[in-house]
Amino acid sequence: MKLIVGLGNPGEKYALTRHNIGFVWLQQLAAELKVSFVSEVKFHGLCASGVYQGEPFRLLMPQTYMNASGMATASLCRFYQCNPEQILVIHDELDLSPGIIKLKLGGGSGGHNGLKDIITKIGSNDFWRLRIGIGHPGNRAAVVDYVLHPPSKEEASLIDEGISKSLTLWPLLLSGDYMATMQKLHSSQ
Repeated sequence: MKLIVGLGNPGEKYALTRHNIGFVWLQQLAAELKVSFVSEVKFHGLCASGVYQGEPFRLLMPQTYMNASGMATASLCRFYQCNPEQILVIHDELDLSPGIIKLKLGGGSGGHNGLKDIITKIGSNDFWRLRIGIGHPGNRAAVVDYVLHPPSKEEASLIDEGISKSLTLWPLLLSGDYMATMQKLHSSQ
């Protein structure tokens, strides 16, 4: 894994919203790895880097707002010559119950504008996704408002628990052992 991208929107206004779950996960991973984010204007985001088992990795929180996440992702990919399958994108997932977390390779955007922009900008959908369940409001017209608000206390507790469990698997993710990651992640839920 060369690049791990957490999706969200910059600014305090969005910090605790469902849409920023990717940022939350990545910030917790950075704390585990003892790496710090710095603003990288040329990459349109907050970046951190490190080495795991002799291999360099990069963490990215795009600061372009969700719908333009591909700009930051593509610029970092080009600079560090990442192939799509070396990218892991962490994002909120409406189709999973709060706290359920699934790992998959490829697929469509599922209507997620951040994923849609990444697919367009890197020219591929063959990247890994860690999908963090936030639940669905039940009405398609309510989705935008739903993702831009914080989860309920009960939902937040389930999401935090899922994030904590999934973060224990970071050594498998960074080493590229996706099958073992999926087996452990999917069997524990």
